Amino acid sequence: MSKKINVTVWNEFRHEKSHEAVKALYPDGMHVTIAEFLSKEPDLKVCTATLDEPDHGLTDQVLADTDVLTWWGHMAHHEVRDEIVAKVHKRVLDGMGLLVFHSGHFSKIHQRLVGATANLKWREAAEKERLWAVMPGHPIVAGIGEYIELPHTEMYGEFFDIPQPDELIFISWFEGGEVFRSGCCYYRGRGKVFYFRPGHETFPIYKNAEVQRVIINAVRWAAPVAGPKPFFGNAKPLEKIGD
Repeated sequence: MSKKINVTVWNEFRHEKSHEAVKALYPDGMHVTIAEFLSKEPDLKVCTATLDEPDHGLTDQVLADTDVLTWWGHMAHHEVRDEIVAKVHKRVLDGMGLLVFHSGHFSKIHQRLVGATANLKWREAAEKERLWAVMPGHPIVAGIGEYIELPHTEMYGEFFDIPQPDELIFISWFEGGEVFRSGCCYYRGRGKVFYFRPGHETFPIYKNAEVQRVIINAVRWAAPVAGPKPFFGNAKPLEKIGD
């Protein structure tokens, strides 16, 4: 039996405590909802971590044991300690996968990994969204049709201040007319990063079966690969140089 993928589902876990509409949708927190559907997959072993735990739940041991980390934050990006961000960043470069959801675009770790502000335009109008799969052969869209339709979402619109993704998986169209790069893959060091736009806290996005399928697929895609570890620094020649 192959080794299970260790997944840590990280959540700021603030809206669910302070906003009644969010609490009604996710009474135990979005991280619990996400962990529950991931835990149904036999090849995934799932735990959770939240902002207000010691070291934000991301101790050295937790990070060392994590193959893929998922990240949701919104109102308290500034509270995430820089030294924890640095540790997560190093783990990604060393091979840990990272999935960043929705308003996590403004998180310190996402901004650091993409090297940009990740700013955008937005609107809360409960409008329809279609996420078009523009890389249909990619493993992240396995089992998904041409598009995912969400009846009520928060709009994120271009320009999205990110570097061009290494792989663009989804482009969203919104009822109000905007479009958005909603599924962006990056390769950083030995690690893989996937930004996935859906997930506004006042809509039941993480209860949508197709959204869940994308996240499950993305966890498997982002999991570390047992490939060569690069060597850096002064190197002796492999062949004789000169006569």
